[in-house]
Amino acid sequence: MIRHRLLLSLVAAFVCLHSFGSAQNTSSLDSIPSAMHEMIVQNEVPGIVTVVATRDSILRIDAQGWADPGHKFPMCADSIFWLASMTKPVTSVGVLMLMEEGKVSLDDPITRYIPELGALKTVDGRLPRITLRHLLTHTSGMGEATDDESKAARNLADLIPAFAAKPLAFEPGSKWRYSQSGINTLGRIVEIVSGQPFDVFLQKRIFDPLGMKDTTFYLTEAQMSRLVIPSKREGDQLLPAENWLLFGYPATWREHYPAANGGLFCTRFAQMLLNGGLLDGRRYLSEESVRVMSTVQTGNLVTGFTPGNGWGLGVGVVREPQGVTAMLSPGTFGHGGAFGTQAWIDRKRGVALIMMIQRSNFKNGDDSPVRLAFQKAALQ
Repeated sequence: MIRHRLLLSLVAAFVCLHSFGSAQNTSSLDSIPSAMHEMIVQNEVPGIVTVVATRDSILRIDAQGWADPGHKFPMCADSIFWLASMTKPVTSVGVLMLMEEGKVSLDDPITRYIPELGALKTVDGRLPRITLRHLLTHTSGMGEATDDESKAARNLADLIPAFAAKPLAFEPGSKWRYSQSGINTLGRIVEIVSGQPFDVFLQKRIFDPLGMKDTTFYLTEAQMSRLVIPSKREGDQLLPAENWLLFGYPATWREHYPAANGGLFCTRFAQMLLNGGLLDGRRYLSEESVRVMSTVQTGNLVTGFTPGNGWGLGVGVVREPQGVTAMLSPGTFGHGGAFGTQAWIDRKRGVALIMMIQRSNFKNGDDSPVRLAFQKAALQ
């Protein structure tokens, strides 16, 4: 419930999954279609796209069911999904790129880049020291912008006064609380340090080099025909759901900030992290940066939305596999999104598991029966 309320203030982005080269159907993955078909039959989702990738190839892509609850448009491998919080790992990679260039440090105070946030105080009036590491690990204690403040913001800089006006909920580093304000502050820091708008920085440094041609914060009219319609389950039926992250605007609306907290992920991006920052002979991050990113940074704090997890830099990390993560290796890292999408990178097994769905009212999207069925089928 806490996660749902926090996500109400998001403006998200999009990702399109498509095949890079020929998919290879391996016999060990043949049970995925039937497992996902069962989820569709049970009305958990109207349709689904699943991807199993290795470091250098896509083993299998399956698109099944419908891209809308009314069964008017079939789901395709190039359908476009609204992925919300799966942008957070991309934001983390952007920060780590600047760190490797010596332009930022994870333990820098955020006031070095945004002096306006020096007005932040704890509830008892003390001045905190908030670092980039606190923002990346959701341990800053920063307050959230209201829906009205988020809707009025036209760029990331517009959000900063709203963040500065909210008292901290706790001493930085003492607790874990999922934070949209912290990640959007990181996006603004990327802008300040790089001298580029956040979306332009990601486009030039990550999306274009990786060939993520349909990954964008702003859909074009031509892309609208591939957009998956969100669903919600009422009783035993799936009905169309409002995309509340758009505040009532169309998906082509460009007068909103590129939300660092809300919605970019791609098969190629997952493969790059699976390879330790390297893909197709080009290095995006050092092996050490990927190691730090995917290492628990939150000690023994209870984190995440499923048991046994810790938190790395912008990603959840499976510390003790159990329940929905029982089949994953310790150290597997990734992130989910508000509509149930999931992407997890198991470097010990050498695979990335990506699941694209668009349902709005799971009790817990990270612990959905669809995720469990997919991972079981993929890793049996």
